[in-house]
Amino acid sequence: MGRLDELDLTLRLSREEEAARLEAASNRLLELRLTLGGLLGDGRLGPPVCALFEGWDASGKGGAIRRLVTPMDPRHVRVASFAAPTYDEKRHHFLWRFWSSLPGWGGMAVLDRSWYGRVLVERVEGFATVEQWTRGYEEIVEFEKSLVLEGMILLKFWMHISDEEQLRRFTRREREPLKTWKLTAEDWRNREKRSAYEQAVEDMLERTDHPLARWHLVEADSKRYARVAVVEQAIAEIEQGMRDRGFEPPDPRPRPPGKTSKAKGKSKPKPKDGSRRA
Repeated sequence: MGRLDELDLTLRLSREEEAARLEAASNRLLELRLTLGGLLGDGRLGPPVCALFEGWDASGKGGAIRRLVTPMDPRHVRVASFAAPTYDEKRHHFLWRFWSSLPGWGGMAVLDRSWYGRVLVERVEGFATVEQWTRGYEEIVEFEKSLVLEGMILLKFWMHISDEEQLRRFTRREREPLKTWKLTAEDWRNREKRSAYEQAVEDMLERTDHPLARWHLVEADSKRYARVAVVEQAIAEIEQGMRDRGFEPPDPRPRPPGKTSKAKGKSKPKPKDGSRRA
């Protein structure tokens, strides 16, 4: 039994609970972002923040990313999406193409897919040799350690959905004209290899979940639950990361009059583990 099997995919939130908790979390996230960017507080630039997202096709990565960055000014966060490497990118070490998207001090970046493609799709589809993807685990861990030891707050999210829920979402995409572009023949082929991908994910979690950059596994059969879980976990990680680096997070600011949400709801997802410059 692997780590994916231990997740409770029945977790749900109502629309009202999602709205109330996202509103509160979004305000706190914005406050932390402005502080790290030197736009609030004493003006010091805080440590860079990088959040990377991996997960099954149709697992809700895009929706979670939107809720994470929506509170922020587009000048204060960079979102980068990675697909298959280009011809020129293949001429370099597999980590080379990610460097330019990483944030500097005072900055924040969100990565939709990442260097973990080396030990996931490149492994399963045979785009990397066994020697290459086997070596990739250690290369990734050392790469992440160097970033974190230099000051970066690195968040890693795996969005997990059941095989049945993925099929439902694929079917809905087929029927909705404005979403058919999200579904490709490759997505259907990947479903046929789910067992191979599951083994690759379990190996990835076992070999790249290290103390400086833990994996956060998000139960995502409910999109509402997953979005709230991601944003609240990001806040907790950023606050702890600031403390670890000598930056005390600011006390939450009271909401201005007239900004109180009408949404109700107080239940929380259970914790799983516990800028001008972009």
